[in-house]
Amino acid sequence: MWGATYLAIRVAVEEIPPLYLISGRYIISGAILLALAALGGARLPRGRELLYTALCGIICIGIGNGFLAIVEQWIPSGLSALFYTTCPFWMIGIDALLPHGKKPHRVSVTGLVLGVCGVIYLVWPAVHGEGITGRTVAGFLLLQVSGIGWTLGSLLQKRVRTQVPLFVSGAVQQFAAGLAVGVPAVILEKPPHTISLQSDLAVGYLVIFGSIVGFSSYIYALARLPVALVSIYLFVNPIVAVFLGWLLLREPFGYRELVSMAIIFAGIALVRWSEMSRGVSVSTGGFDDSAVIPVNE
Repeated sequence: MWGATYLAIRVAVEEIPPLYLISGRYIISGAILLALAALGGARLPRGRELLYTALCGIICIGIGNGFLAIVEQWIPSGLSALFYTTCPFWMIGIDALLPHGKKPHRVSVTGLVLGVCGVIYLVWPAVHGEGITGRTVAGFLLLQVSGIGWTLGSLLQKRVRTQVPLFVSGAVQQFAAGLAVGVPAVILEKPPHTISLQSDLAVGYLVIFGSIVGFSSYIYALARLPVALVSIYLFVNPIVAVFLGWLLLREPFGYRELVSMAIIFAGIALVRWSEMSRGVSVSTGGFDDSAVIPVNE
């Protein structure tokens, strides 16, 4: 489901300015989740717990998805997703640099390097044809900023000691990010006047499957699994995005794409084998109480 959001963003930004898209999408999804939490009697964060969770959401979603939506205005959705496969490097590298961070296993790093080699093999013809000043290179660089924001916000949230259900933390992050992105959207962009049914459906998909289902699942996995294992999704999503881009938008797909995917899957297998061989379990998945950010009521 989450891999298909690249295609949905690509469709939506044809009519909706990217920052308006991200702001509206996450305000709606965050409000729905918070309303459900309130109706269900779930505890909502307060004080510094609320502040830290909101800031993590602004960094993770605001920077991460904000730049992604901007870039998808001019490069294919599948290529955007493939550029995002460099995020595991940022995720594991930033995690190692943060206080009490975990040093990556050499085999895990080898798997990540192998996966990125698959990406390089795929995009090299476009980079070679356009040069370093082309849109492809610009998109790649902006998506690295996006990846840094996404991973930094995710890893900081992993260190916040919270007393609320994980889906509530995800709801707060989404709502806060939507409000924060709304400020530059109003200042820098013109609101859309008319929106087609196709764009409406794309936004609906992003709200339901990308935000409510996808991001909530991501928050849950991040709290229960090691960083290197969670980062595998960044290799799986591009496979879905490239296929759907080819199927529905006729984006390029051929021998080179197939070979690169095989290389990426080999990297995924190495990371998974490395983490499983270290005795990782779903229940204890590497969460370190000494690394949390304490909060008060």
